[in-house]
Amino acid sequence: MREVVITPAEAGQRLDKFLHKYLKDASDGFLYKMLRKKNITLNQKKAAGGEKLCAGDRVCLFLSEETCARFGGGEKALGKQRQLAEQGAAAYRKLHNITVLYENAHILLLDKPAGALSQKASPGDLSLNEWLIGYLLARGSITEASLQTFRPSVCNRLDRNTSGIVICGKSLFGAQEMTRILKDRSLHKYYLLWVEGQMREGRRLEGYLHKDAKTNQVTVFPAWQPQTSPIVTVYKPVAVGERETLVEAELITGKTHQIRAHLASAGFPLIGDYKYGNRAQNEERKRRLGITCQLLHAYKVVFPALSEPLEELSGREFQAPLPAVFLADSLYRPGETPQFSRNTFPK
Repeated sequence: MREVVITPAEAGQRLDKFLHKYLKDASDGFLYKMLRKKNITLNQKKAAGGEKLCAGDRVCLFLSEETCARFGGGEKALGKQRQLAEQGAAAYRKLHNITVLYENAHILLLDKPAGALSQKASPGDLSLNEWLIGYLLARGSITEASLQTFRPSVCNRLDRNTSGIVICGKSLFGAQEMTRILKDRSLHKYYLLWVEGQMREGRRLEGYLHKDAKTNQVTVFPAWQPQTSPIVTVYKPVAVGERETLVEAELITGKTHQIRAHLASAGFPLIGDYKYGNRAQNEERKRRLGITCQLLHAYKVVFPALSEPLEELSGREFQAPLPAVFLADSLYRPGETPQFSRNTFPK
């Protein structure tokens, strides 16, 4: 007999979904038969499979070790868990300047530096996903064995060369709730960016975006075209320099490269953006200021009203400090210190 105690990270899922992860090679018929015959019980009682699991629940499997090993994936599954743990440990050692801005039992907010991947682009990469697993393993928040039934991961992605706040699901419930508020857009995300040109007023910018999957490049159109998605970006100037502007933007929609392409289409390309910006001016600033990537920072999130156990986040605002390059004196008028505060965007 095996007894599995449900951890906070695994709580919130249905019993049958959990069993499909724990005994991933078992058929539906086998699992429901074992539940009917009380060969699998929940808290010492017969279960149907649709019960929602809570932290501390006890799932007992009155099965032989050979059966558990065969349906659990055996050495292959153990090897996968070991690989995830090893990659996590390697990422935790090698990826630097990742800061935990906030953490509770269900989520983390990380400050990602420019240059770090949110998730793997190729099998050999180490990304924030692996770093997160390494961080949680190092603190005893998860175990190598628990990776079989729930794998903590990032909930929103930033481009490799974009810095700032990344939201991570530490538990299944946390991941589900963060995914929900990202999808329904009730979580407000704000960015700071330096653009070419003097921007004197804010706008609500609408358009249609098409992504070329082969080149990973997007095109913005003013009117609908086949295979395009509607996009909305709201922005306003914060500090104006002689030939550049520090801008705060809010993503109303969240598409690939949206801010970069949308602002460029409006005549304000991001400084340091070689894909959508001005190459000659980017090269000049690279030589003079050492700017090697687009100056785009996901600096603030504001949470909507949430219920327990995430009620403490309701209405709260979190900010990630600006990278030093954003505050270079040469990027705005001498003596003018940008003021970063909550803005009311045009409707």
